[in-house]
Amino acid sequence: MSTANMSGESGSMSARRRAPVRWPWLVVAIAWAVALLATLFHQRYLIDHHWLIEASGLPWLLAALIFLASWQVMTMAMMLPSSIPMVNMMTYAARKQTQTRRVLGAFLAGYAAIWTAFAVAAFASDTLIHRSVDSWPWLASHAYLIGATTFALAGIFQFTPLKEHCLKACRSPLSFFVRYYRAGIAPAWRLGLRHGLFCLGCCWALMLVMFGVGIGSLGWMAALAGVMTIEKAVPGGRRIGPLVGIAMLMLAALWLAHPAWLLASVES
Repeated sequence: MSTANMSGESGSMSARRRAPVRWPWLVVAIAWAVALLATLFHQRYLIDHHWLIEASGLPWLLAALIFLASWQVMTMAMMLPSSIPMVNMMTYAARKQTQTRRVLGAFLAGYAAIWTAFAVAAFASDTLIHRSVDSWPWLASHAYLIGATTFALAGIFQFTPLKEHCLKACRSPLSFFVRYYRAGIAPAWRLGLRHGLFCLGCCWALMLVMFGVGIGSLGWMAALAGVMTIEKAVPGGRRIGPLVGIAMLMLAALWLAHPAWLLASVES
């Protein structure tokens, strides 16, 4: 092979490595399109854990699998926008390795595994709550306390040191990447897990609100996704945290004072 050809191939490879990373935004757009279509065609029940547990008549394991499949779409729509800086850096790093797709896939699989584990835990816990409501008449008549507690928990968490610690890591993706990145498929998997854990530590309470009272609602999805993206990726966005905490505590109080009205606004 001539020197000119080798130089040309090297330049072409270098150009590919520097090419802009656009696919994450395409994935986000597809996820939101699927969520919109599910709403337009009245298919939101596929991610409604209340329906899947109580009304679907499906075996629990099958109901859980359907929920988890739908959950992946919601995670891509809501969580991926705030993680795009990290995904971009990992994409550029993976392009420099011989197994580019496997390395990038391992990172994304590690990240998805964390949020899937959270969804499994939430679905299993919600099953126990439903069983408790069915067998405990007092809780059945005061079921609104569950929603109020969810809002209150999310509001309080906004002011905790754990929230601040995880948010600091999420808001400094370059420092995080430089500290933990190693070449290879297994290290990429571990990096995805670590990034997912920090992301979970930052956003689990808001996603719990999404799970508990707003799942399948485009309005709640957009609002909470916007809050998490601003907190994690927008300059000065961390200042929104206390405001969100206060708003969640106010919603908890409103839920206690007038649960029927607020529940109707959530389900609309």
